[in-house]
Amino acid sequence: MRNMIFMILISLVMIYSCQKEGDTTMWTEKQLTFDAKNHDLDDNYNFSPDGQWLVYDIRDEGGIGDNPAIEKVNVKTGEMVTVYEVPNQAPYGPGCGAMNYHPTENKLVFIHGLFNCTPENPYQQWHRFGMIIDESNPDVPIIMDARDIVKPTTPGALSGGTHSHRWSADGQWIGFTYNDAHLATVEQKTGKKVNLRTVGVSHNTGPVSVEKLPSGENFDGAWFSALIVKVVPDPKPGSDQIIRADGDRWLGTYGYKITDGRMQQARTFLGHVKEKNGNTVKEVFVVDVPKRIDEPSEILALQGTDLYIPRGATQRRLTYTTEWKHAGVARVTSSENGSIISFLAKDAAGRYQIYFIPPTGGELAQVTHHQTTIQLEGGLRWQPGKNAISYLLDNTLMLYSVSEKKSYAISKQHKMTPFNLAWSHDGRVLAYNKILPTGGQNYKQVFVLRKSN
Repeated sequence: MRNMIFMILISLVMIYSCQKEGDTTMWTEKQLTFDAKNHDLDDNYNFSPDGQWLVYDIRDEGGIGDNPAIEKVNVKTGEMVTVYEVPNQAPYGPGCGAMNYHPTENKLVFIHGLFNCTPENPYQQWHRFGMIIDESNPDVPIIMDARDIVKPTTPGALSGGTHSHRWSADGQWIGFTYNDAHLATVEQKTGKKVNLRTVGVSHNTGPVSVEKLPSGENFDGAWFSALIVKVVPDPKPGSDQIIRADGDRWLGTYGYKITDGRMQQARTFLGHVKEKNGNTVKEVFVVDVPKRIDEPSEILALQGTDLYIPRGATQRRLTYTTEWKHAGVARVTSSENGSIISFLAKDAAGRYQIYFIPPTGGELAQVTHHQTTIQLEGGLRWQPGKNAISYLLDNTLMLYSVSEKKSYAISKQHKMTPFNLAWSHDGRVLAYNKILPTGGQNYKQVFVLRKSN
């Protein structure tokens, strides 16, 4: 009897040791939301620090400007809780959405429209700000970025709207994209494309106070903000000049290692450049973030504003795909240690594959060679604690192992396409949206794929 038990134990050990990280039997899917409304994860960092909750917004066709609330769902029980409700919500604003959890504290940052929205002055890309909610004190919302639309702009304030807010790993910084209100007015009057999106950061140095206006367009902010990427309306074809910057992420958990061994904080993003023939192409860029952003350089982030890039914020281009048969890149991300920048680009057959490049520049490496294209809906998300990256192929969730140089399926093929992938902090749960019919209409529902051991 003792020998039989021993043999059974040995067999179980052998079965376990033969399982691969990507063995689909190791991962179990569960649907978390079922009610007749959207639950939009928005390709963000949606897990609470303890991994127990997933935060989402409930926007519909009206978009963020028409969205009344932020909610969260418990990963184990399915309990749903309203985190924040917009006061005096109307179809034209203020609206809220695109939320991100703080990495270590129960705080959220998300887009919020200006409180003075009217039908004539509704929610817009340049008419919004970053809102912070501390769940221990949810009735006291915190405005992240100060707004000052009267030149000269108060140092640390901005003159437009922020978007796509993401915390740094230490919670001391928040990165964002930005559109300017002054340039929106110029564009509306002239028809010339000058309201260009760019990238900025806020630091919790301290509050920024501005002179108020009766209209409510100006307000104080709790954090100091600055733009860190220069964009121009008429980039020279074939140059590294950028007409738009977006798709930004923090580079590594704590930056990347520079030549002297120190870690440099930075953000990686997609810069839209002009090919020699005038076509616009996205390329991978990096911008180093200085320790201080309250010391302006002489470089304007946006022509027609007085918003100067901080001294020490230097941007550089990493990829040059304009000579490829299928130019352009998508979905830039980076490994936790900051040694690898990953992105999608098309191979010679026109199929999206994963490519790597060091943050200091160098030779590109194509790391997947699938016979079908990687789907943009799945993005690229590095699995925390693992040297692996998730993506979507043929409606199947995949992991590429950097150490093994091999891809694994971690789900069966889905009938409905998964999108908005988000990992838990321990790397054991992958959340995503799928659109399902509910109550006679289609809604975004939340699912999780959990590792069983």
